[in-house]
Amino acid sequence: MRRPVRWLTAVALAAGLAVSSAPVTADPATPLTPLRAQGSALIDGYGRTVLLHGVNTVDKDAPYLQPGDGFTLTDESAAILARHGFTTVRLGVSFDGLMPTAGVVDTAYLDRVENVVDTLAAHGIYTLLDNHQDGLSKIWNGNGFPEWAIRARPSDGEPNPGFPLYYLMPSMNAGWDEVWNNPYGVLNHLGVALGALAERMNGRASVLGIELLNEPWPGSPFLTCYPDGCPDFDVKYQRALQQLTDAVRARNATVPVFWEPNVTWNETMPSHLGKNPPITSPNIVFSPHDYCIPSQLAIYLGLPEELRALCPPQQDRTWSNIDAFADRTDIPTMVTEFGDGDPTVLRNTTTRADERFVGWHYWHYSARDGDPFRGELGRELIRTYPQATAGTPDGMIFDSGTGDFAYRYRPRPASAPTEIYVSDLFHPDSYEVKVTGGRVTSAPGARIVTVEAEGTDPVTVRIHRPGSAGADLPTGGGTGSASGFPWLSSGSAG
Repeated sequence: MRRPVRWLTAVALAAGLAVSSAPVTADPATPLTPLRAQGSALIDGYGRTVLLHGVNTVDKDAPYLQPGDGFTLTDESAAILARHGFTTVRLGVSFDGLMPTAGVVDTAYLDRVENVVDTLAAHGIYTLLDNHQDGLSKIWNGNGFPEWAIRARPSDGEPNPGFPLYYLMPSMNAGWDEVWNNPYGVLNHLGVALGALAERMNGRASVLGIELLNEPWPGSPFLTCYPDGCPDFDVKYQRALQQLTDAVRARNATVPVFWEPNVTWNETMPSHLGKNPPITSPNIVFSPHDYCIPSQLAIYLGLPEELRALCPPQQDRTWSNIDAFADRTDIPTMVTEFGDGDPTVLRNTTTRADERFVGWHYWHYSARDGDPFRGELGRELIRTYPQATAGTPDGMIFDSGTGDFAYRYRPRPASAPTEIYVSDLFHPDSYEVKVTGGRVTSAPGARIVTVEAEGTDPVTVRIHRPGSAGADLPTGGGTGSASGFPWLSSGSAG
């Protein structure tokens, strides 16, 4: 005899389980608040540790963010992202768009950026405003810096091999030298532009932060970055970052500012930011990328796809560099780009990020994509995860093969409960929750499970398919691995 859902729910609650019978919208259980850096964590206005999963949306061509261009995210596209548990979008903004004429900020462009930010906020999504460039300027068939801001030009007959090899062009290196040495005031103009952007975002709780510059190239000293990074250049680069940070903070004192390492990082070169001098400004977030260079070579240069077998050791080195930076600076890390569509390469990032409780932005999504988060792509990205924790994370695991999830945290006082998004891809109709050390406070069927601690002991949450014990998570390496988290196999999570 089939029991009614209400009976199942009553039994489940008595046993410490919560059974969800139907999906609901992924609207946040609590309103967005400004985020701040506190040690190595991002903290919300309720005192909770926040973990963000999201996507990039970057419009690289003028006139930028026009209705219907695919990069202007709509209510429909924002709803898709929210339903799948994404809580942040890294929205590309362009120096060329902010200041198309020297010294003159385009307020109409700010209006369009503001509209996208507010559209996303209505769906509970934070926006990271990314000052994006690739190839410095249209002068080199790139994007980002306005042509008036850079005086260097390609020499007659200088070949342009295109992305990414155009960074080796002598003329482009001369252009980057103008940025870092600032002989013509390009950093000053960029500071004014970013300051105007920051001022326009004052009072918007949904603004995650402002990223000062995407994938900055060292210019003519680039060879000094190999094989162990370039400490001398990074000192100069850090001065530039600090100058831009000060310009932003002069117009918006509280917005987090994201510092990205110079782009040789993508080739596993470590960053020397924060060594000399240390990073002392508040609310700074480290924003590295995690790409597999062998995979990128296969994509952009047509080399054999078998090169992707080299990705795990290369990405291990990238994450070792992240660990070293985090240990040195004690500021939060958020991976702001990763992914090339290959599920194995994605898994290398998402697994390593879960192990360290690091958030991320997947590259790339546009409104014209509709809902691409199905199949193997979705299995890696649409994850059950704790969006906000009333405590300190102690370990997390998500099995992208089964959708099973386990999480442990040490509670601390907060004015809102722990919130865990349940993957609508793996659990479209139902799921089971078991909690030790706390209790479920959300309604049955909620897409976001809320948990409150019952004391000061660690709280463990398991979410899995109905009828599954949730105890068959792999104990070896790879996605879903319990290695490093002995509590997952100890039975304490039920």
